Amino acid sequence: MLSIILTWVGAILGIAVLLAMACGAFVLDFDDARNSRAQRRPEVRENTTPTT
Repeated sequence: MLSIILTWVGAILGIAVLLAMACGAFVLDFDDARNSRAQRRPEVRENTTPTT
């Protein structure tokens, strides 16, 4: 009986670790995509020369 309980506890912990790894990879990919998009954005500068 104890071995069955420990098996299920181990299985649940293993699934939790796999889900945490998958979520971590998704967060890192999303963060990299957001950073690369921010680096490609051109800087907006104010026009300091008067136009006539």
